[in-house]
Amino acid sequence: MPALPVLPQDADSLLKLAAQSMFDLYAQTVQGMMVVDREHRVVWISEGYKRFLPALGFAGEHEFVGRLIEEVVPNTLLAQVIDSGQPIMLDLLTNQAGSFLVSRVPLRDAQGRVIGALGMVLMDHPESTMQPLMAKLGHLQRELADAQRQLAAEQTRNRRAKYTIAAYIGASPAAMEVKRQARRVAGTESTVLLLGETGTGKELLAHGIHAASARAARPFVGVNIAAVPDTLLEAEFFGVAPGAYTGADRKGRDGKFKVADGGTLFLDEIGDMPLPLQAKLLRALQEQELEPLGSNQVIKVDVRVIAATSRDLPRMVAEGSFRADLYYRLNVLPIRLPALRERLDDLEALSDALLEDISRRSGLPHKSLSAAALDSLSARLWPGNIRELRNVLEQAALMADDLVLQPQHLQAALGLAAAPGIDAAVRGNPEAAVVAHAANAVAPAPAGQQVEAGQTLAQAVGDLEARLIGEALARHRGNKVAAAKALGIARATLYQKLAERGAGAEL
Repeated sequence: MPALPVLPQDADSLLKLAAQSMFDLYAQTVQGMMVVDREHRVVWISEGYKRFLPALGFAGEHEFVGRLIEEVVPNTLLAQVIDSGQPIMLDLLTNQAGSFLVSRVPLRDAQGRVIGALGMVLMDHPESTMQPLMAKLGHLQRELADAQRQLAAEQTRNRRAKYTIAAYIGASPAAMEVKRQARRVAGTESTVLLLGETGTGKELLAHGIHAASARAARPFVGVNIAAVPDTLLEAEFFGVAPGAYTGADRKGRDGKFKVADGGTLFLDEIGDMPLPLQAKLLRALQEQELEPLGSNQVIKVDVRVIAATSRDLPRMVAEGSFRADLYYRLNVLPIRLPALRERLDDLEALSDALLEDISRRSGLPHKSLSAAALDSLSARLWPGNIRELRNVLEQAALMADDLVLQPQHLQAALGLAAAPGIDAAVRGNPEAAVVAHAANAVAPAPAGQQVEAGQTLAQAVGDLEARLIGEALARHRGNKVAAAKALGIARATLYQKLAERGAGAEL
C-alpha cells in the first residue's frame, strides 16, 4: 500500500514535535543544558545543570537565571555564538567548576534571525573518561604556550634599545647639556620632543632615553613617518582588524602602538604626519586607547612616546599644516640637539668613534686622523651633521691605503680641489672658502672676506655663514623659502639660524 502524502500542516506539526522530542532527550541525557536569549541573559537551565551552580558561586537557580552569561560562566563562548550566528559543536571549557566537554548552537526564529543560543554540557571531567585525548590536548597546549613565550621573548629582544645615553658622544658644554636633559626626562613618563637638524643623533638619543627609563625591559618601537606612504600610516599606527578591507590579513595585524604596549614608541619626523591623521594620533596620546582600522573595538595601551623632527613645528602650526593641540601634547619635554658646527670641540672624539665603527664593519684596519686632517674637518659647516661626517670619513677610510688620514684623503669626499688656491665657492661649496683661507691659500681672499686678526676659526665660519645668508635674502628680496633653496639648506634650518642670530626681524 503506497504511503499517504504528508500535508503541509502535518509536516509543520511533525517538525515541532521532533524538535520538542530532541530537546527533551538532550535535557535528559546530557550532563546539563541552558538557554540564553539574544541579550546574552540566561533564561532557562536544566535540572542537571543545577548541580554546577554551587561551584560557580550561586546558591540556587533564582540567583543564576536572568544574569548575563558572561557574568556567571567564566570562559564561555555562548555570547560569541549569539553574535556570530555560528555554532561551536565541540569545545573544552575550563573554569572554577571544572573541565567540561561542551556544545553550543544558535537558536533562530521562523525568519532565520538569531534569538538566542543553546549550550550543552556533554561530559564533565573529561580528563578522567577521555584520558588519552586529554593528555594529547594538554601536551599540544603546553607546546603552543612554550612557542608563544619564545616568540614573545625573541620579539622583545629584537626591540630592545640599541644605544644608551653614553653613546651620544661628546664632552662639549652643548653635548653635556643634552645628556643631562636626556637622563632627567628618562625618569619620567611624559612625552619627549627631540628637535634638531637631520643627522644630529635624535634616534640614538631616543634609544638612550628608553634604555635609561623604567620601560627598558619592554619594547622600543620606531616609526619613520616620512618613510611610510600616507595611505598606510593609519594601519601602521593603529593596526588592521581581520578582513577590514580586500587583501587584509584574515587574522588582522597589530599596529605599532599595540606592538609598543608597555614600552616606548619613537615617532621620527613627526612633522611629516598628514593633517587628517593628527587628530587620531592626539587621541591615542591623550587617552592611551586606539581603534584598529575596520574595527569598532577600543583597545587600551600603555605607551610612552618620544617624537623627533627637523622641521619648524611652531611655524607649521601658524601656517595650519600642524595641529596646535597635537604640538602642545608633544612639546611637553623638548630637547634641542645642537648641530655639529655648534660643538666642534667634539669633532675629534666623534671622528675616532666613527672610524672605529667603520673599521669594525668593514673589516679593515683602524685608521686615524692627522692634526691637519682634523683642522680641515673643523673648518667645514657640516650641513649634514654627524651623518655627513660619517660619510666623509667612510669614503676616506675605504679609499686610502695609509693608516693615518691626511687632508688630501678627505678632498674627494669634501668636494675640495687638490690645489689650495681654487675658488671653492664656485664649486658649489661656499663653506670651503674658509678652509682655503685657513690653509693659507695662494689666491688672496676677495675684499670683505678677510678673516680679522685674532678671530677663531669658529668665529670666521660664523661670520661667513651670516654674510652668505644675508646676501641670499637680499638677492631674493627677503623670500626665505627661495633663500633657503639657494643656500642648499632646509627652510627650517634657515629660520633656526636667523633666530639664533636674532636676525629674523631685520633680514
